[in-house]
Amino acid sequence: MISLKAQYALKAVLALARARPDEVLMTAEIAESQAIPKKFLEQILLDLKHQGVVVSRRGKTGGYMLRKSPDLITFGEILRIIEGPLAPLPCLSRSAYRRCEGCADEAACEIRRVFARVADANRRILDGTTIADCLAPGGQSESRNASLFG
Repeated sequence: MISLKAQYALKAVLALARARPDEVLMTAEIAESQAIPKKFLEQILLDLKHQGVVVSRRGKTGGYMLRKSPDLITFGEILRIIEGPLAPLPCLSRSAYRRCEGCADEAACEIRRVFARVADANRRILDGTTIADCLAPGGQSESRNASLFG
């Protein structure tokens, strides 16, 4: 289950992606349109800024805009920025690997084998779905991801 913070981050990025490429959106504008508490949104946008997803402009006409094209931003990227590693077990993480407590042999671990399939499916969907996919007419990502399991 993803956190409310991650849901808000995705909603904010989607709102920024809907804006014109040169349009700057104020935090208050995003907060109101997406029903996100403004103070919470400010922290989320700072996290996204530090990771190079958004840029900010200061001043009276300041606000935020995407730094990268929506077709280059994946759900996986946003979730990793906000939530950290996506793997369900530490021994499956690509970015924060560590051996599970009490595990004598990863290669023989039945639990790891099952959750490795879960992690692979999650990565395939989350890293294969861009912000642009969600904004495409008819939700391009839905049909593409449905075929992964169909």
